[in-house]
Amino acid sequence: MSHHGVQQLVLGGEARAWALETLSSGGLRAVRHPLGFVCLPLERDGGEGVCVHLWSDSFAHAESTTSQIHCHSWDLVSHVLYGQVRNVHAVVTDAGPDATHRVFEVVSGADGDRIWPTGRTVRHATGLVEVFGPGDTYTLAADRFHSSVVPEGGEAATIALGRGRPGSRDLSLGPLHAGPHHVARQPLDARETELAVRLITAHLT
Repeated sequence: MSHHGVQQLVLGGEARAWALETLSSGGLRAVRHPLGFVCLPLERDGGEGVCVHLWSDSFAHAESTTSQIHCHSWDLVSHVLYGQVRNVHAVVTDAGPDATHRVFEVVSGADGDRIWPTGRTVRHATGLVEVFGPGDTYTLAADRFHSSVVPEGGEAATIALGRGRPGSRDLSLGPLHAGPHHVARQPLDARETELAVRLITAHLT
């Protein structure tokens, strides 16, 4: 189903039923995302995409080479299926000798993420912290630095809808002196993917 179609179902209160039907249809292959969740890609059409994101300690987490603070090149609509998700905005300011982080550009492809240091060095502080629970839907515009945080030991799942914004880039804050590097995405095997589906559907039924 298209990005628009799924968004209409979410706005119409049919997100849970759609997620159950879609996840039960099979043929999925999940991946460990460097931002700490398991991603089940459901739809990709040009600059639009639909995924289900799962936070669970039942899975090993991929290691991030930068940090959890990032911004998207796309506008996000996120619907919480269950659990609690905190959208923590970051206030990022340019800095020189007193900088704590460098801004990295993340270019994603079929073979993973190519991560390039930019010339921009910054400091950051915590801004607005938004807390969302089951049934809540929130939006985040492209180019806004933030992190998605689930309480320690908590379980959560969301439907994430993205629509690319021309001219925007995927960025992440990372160590000042890290160089360019490549990070391969880690696919879950069939057993782990099945477990991810079972965990989500068990919460929704």
